[in-house]
Amino acid sequence: MNPARKISTFDGSGFWKNAYVHQRAKLLRLAGVPEAQISGLADKRYSELSSDLRFDIETCGADSRDLR
Repeated sequence: MNPARKISTFDGSGFWKNAYVHQRAKLLRLAGVPEAQISGLADKRYSELSSDLRFDIETCGADSRDLR
């Protein structure tokens, strides 16, 4: 029997609060957001993003060192 695999999560809200717009855009690209939507979403607060998008951001495997 295989033990349950833990999903590593990214601190999306902490990163979002301290990130510049171009860093947010990189994160949105990693989460699979279409280019046409990135500029509008990067200007929003993290809590204003949809729960599906927040989940995608937190589980996309991003590393804050790569986004700086």
